[in-house]
Amino acid sequence: MPQQKDIVKIAIQMPGAYPQLIQLDQKKPLTAVIKEVCDKWNLPGPDNYALQYADGIQTYITESNRLDIKNGSILRLTKAPGRCAEDLYKGIQSSDSGVRCDSLKLLADVSTDITFAQEFISRDGHSLLVKIVEDAHEAPLIMTHTLSAFMELMDHGIVSWENLSSVFIKKIASFVNAKVLDASIQQVSLAILESMVLSSNSLFHVVKQEITLERLISHLQVTNQQLQTKAMALLMAMLQAGGEADRQELFEFLEKRNLRQYIHKNIIHSSSSVGDEMAHYLYVLQTVRLNHLEARMRTPLDSYNQEQRDMLHGLRQAAFETESESGLSNDRRRSLCAKEFKKLGFSNNSNPGLDLCRCPPGLLALDTMAYFASRYPDAYSRFVLENSSREDKHECPFARSSIQLTLILCEILRIGEPPSETGSDYHPIFFAQDRLLDELFCICIQLLNKTWKEMRATQEDFDKVMQVVREQITRTLSSKPTSLELFKNKVNALNYSEILKLRQTERLHQEETLAPPVLELKERLKPELLELIRQQRLNRLCHGTLFRKISSRRRQDKLWYCRLSPNHKVLHYGDVEEETETPSIEALQEKIPVADIKNVVTGKDCPHMKENKGKQTKEVLDLAFSITYDVEEYSLNFIASSRTDFCLWTDGLNVLLGKEMSSESMRSELEILLSMEIKLRLLDLENVPIPDTAPPIPKPPSNFNFCYDFSQAEQ
Repeated sequence: MPQQKDIVKIAIQMPGAYPQLIQLDQKKPLTAVIKEVCDKWNLPGPDNYALQYADGIQTYITESNRLDIKNGSILRLTKAPGRCAEDLYKGIQSSDSGVRCDSLKLLADVSTDITFAQEFISRDGHSLLVKIVEDAHEAPLIMTHTLSAFMELMDHGIVSWENLSSVFIKKIASFVNAKVLDASIQQVSLAILESMVLSSNSLFHVVKQEITLERLISHLQVTNQQLQTKAMALLMAMLQAGGEADRQELFEFLEKRNLRQYIHKNIIHSSSSVGDEMAHYLYVLQTVRLNHLEARMRTPLDSYNQEQRDMLHGLRQAAFETESESGLSNDRRRSLCAKEFKKLGFSNNSNPGLDLCRCPPGLLALDTMAYFASRYPDAYSRFVLENSSREDKHECPFARSSIQLTLILCEILRIGEPPSETGSDYHPIFFAQDRLLDELFCICIQLLNKTWKEMRATQEDFDKVMQVVREQITRTLSSKPTSLELFKNKVNALNYSEILKLRQTERLHQEETLAPPVLELKERLKPELLELIRQQRLNRLCHGTLFRKISSRRRQDKLWYCRLSPNHKVLHYGDVEEETETPSIEALQEKIPVADIKNVVTGKDCPHMKENKGKQTKEVLDLAFSITYDVEEYSLNFIASSRTDFCLWTDGLNVLLGKEMSSESMRSELEILLSMEIKLRLLDLENVPIPDTAPPIPKPPSNFNFCYDFSQAEQ
């Protein structure tokens, strides 16, 4: 009695008969199963029959694949592969063109099955197809079926492509080169040539000699999308085959023939949608073309290379109207150059080449900066001069920003990454612009300056600004703009406030999709994490902070220090010298009991801001806060050195007064802590034992002979 797992319940069909419902014993030979089915239908000669899937890919059932049959499968009793191959072999040679056409059409369909393909090829059927192609006497429809059947047979890898005759290859190439020919024949011919090119280097050279590249490019200008796709497939295959010299030669030819423009005009711009296969080829072409920039991206600046040094100094000279350097001493010239390179935003102003030693982006960053300076000189000068003349710590460093922006663009465009076999994420804008990276840089560096001002950023916020700019670029590119102008309009419309709105919307959507237990967990965790932030704020106040005083001339003239006592009852403060490190509480002469503090005010509500109303900059207003005490007649006025210090102190003072913390820093930290804590709580710990107590300390070893004896080494 067979085991239950060896029994599969299936249905078997045959035209003109009622289906049979059987229990297939997987241990019984397939020939015996077929014989039983034939006996029930009174069919003689069971050897002439086989089972085949009735739905989907109609594969023959064999001893090797029969275990894939699932319960409920529907099979069909049909001709055995050998009998089918013999009948089609004879039908192809019939003198009746109708019979030949029907036989070739059926052959193209059944040749997808490897079992049939082996039977047909064993009868030398593929050679019969080759002869039909070489003679080229058949009608277009018959020729299309012949080529399709041949392609399906060859895809199984039973016969080597290199066994094909030169006459056959030339004939296939002539179909592609023909100006007037049935499109179906050309589609299959292009697919056959693609397989040849990918199969071996020798066939690549044969096809390269036979095919007319001008004609191949012209296939991209037709309205037939299938023909366009097959032509693109062959072009990509030729780009990836052969040696490096062959690929470079073909690539240069395609560049001269403006392949990019053909694609943009005839495939992207004229089509409402691009098929998955074409999208993959466009992605491959984009990757191959952009990867020509990889060498520059991986190469650091060479300080001894005169051309590179000239490019570097050209940036400085294009930005500033420098006095003639010929009459200056070496020290004076170096001092002048260092000063101007600092204004340009180089970190190593005495040797700016060190900034370009980072790879990536390497020399590519120098290329993009030089392109921006030469292509858009007015925008370049405006950017540099606007930021180099600022004295409020809000200047945007051009060089540092450019280097980081170039790196971001390289990562977004995946420069240096080989094309994947399944990739299809291409950028339509790539085919609308010759120097995509350079032009994108020119738009995005100006966007960066705009975003920097919108965020009122300082040097401390550099990484935050770059994250926002990366998001602006990626979000805009994901909308698939088809032109540079469209990209520019969209990316500039996506300002900092819009990014914040999108982030908030996505965060709310993410929270809405959380399961109720997760939301409940989040609410339970909030009090605990808020208390953690409160303690951190109080600890920071206990450590203290150095503050500055601003005179009427708006320059820094005195420093003072303020800190909270360890028992959180008294604020100690006092003037300190410029070089003083953290002073002790005893060194701070003035103090205010926390119990006397009445309120904390910020910005324009501060007493020291009201006294100089209209004279303070936006920066100072954003960093100013005061505490009032006694009967609100007295106040202690602060101007934080950074937004971080402002948030820490205002939060800490509110905690002392028993009020809620309200800074953006607190909200950000709470969100991060909540996210981390929830992820930790939701870790899959099933079947992972967690002990209630620490594991016992193991017993000491019986001896310590494994220790190294240093005394022996000393002797």
